[in-house]
Amino acid sequence: EVHVAESGGGLVQAGGSLTLSCATSGFTFDDYGIGWFRQAPGKEREAVSCISNTEGSTYYAASVRGRFTISSDNAKNTVYLQMNSLKPEDTAVYYCAASPYSILVITADFYDYWGQGTQVTVSS
Repeated sequence: EVHVAESGGGLVQAGGSLTLSCATSGFTFDDYGIGWFRQAPGKEREAVSCISNTEGSTYYAASVRGRFTISSDNAKNTVYLQMNSLKPEDTAVYYCAASPYSILVITADFYDYWGQGTQVTVSS
């Protein structure tokens, strides 16, 4: 059975940092891609950062590039999203998802397994 679970969300002041974790099980981690998506109230879900564990390639949305870093610990089957210099506009529910595609994909439709989400709130 596949499990994808996010943790690490919370309330932080603007300029602060948070690290989100995505713990996974039930599939061959090295063959999958992991993506972080977010959805703010009234807005569409968007891809924030993705990583292909096969290729090692990464993607960052323009709005987070230079502030967020995605990393993968294959020994722990866990992907992290280090978020620095947080802004109020980063406030959203952050979801982790797993894709069976070995190439880097950033479209939500290519992700089969999703976590429940973790709330990130950045106060001004």
